[in-house]
Amino acid sequence: MLVVVYFFILAPSIKRQKKEKNFMQSIKKGDRVITKSGMHGKIVELNDKDNTCVIETGAGKIKFERAALSAEASARLSKTV
Repeated sequence: MLVVVYFFILAPSIKRQKKEKNFMQSIKKGDRVITKSGMHGKIVELNDKDNTCVIETGAGKIKFERAALSAEASARLSKTV
């Protein structure tokens, strides 16, 4: 029973967390991203001190936490462009 729980619940969760961590470390200026709330933009500035980034959107520049960026949606965006 524990093996089933591990492979169907814990393993995919751990894999998703590693993917998100790698994405957060690999983003750079100029990357097109999508936030988890659905806002599209381009990274203008990265701040490692407080783990934030500034995203330029059609409405202007907005500061976000890096955790607000969606790795899955941003990966789909980069594949279509």
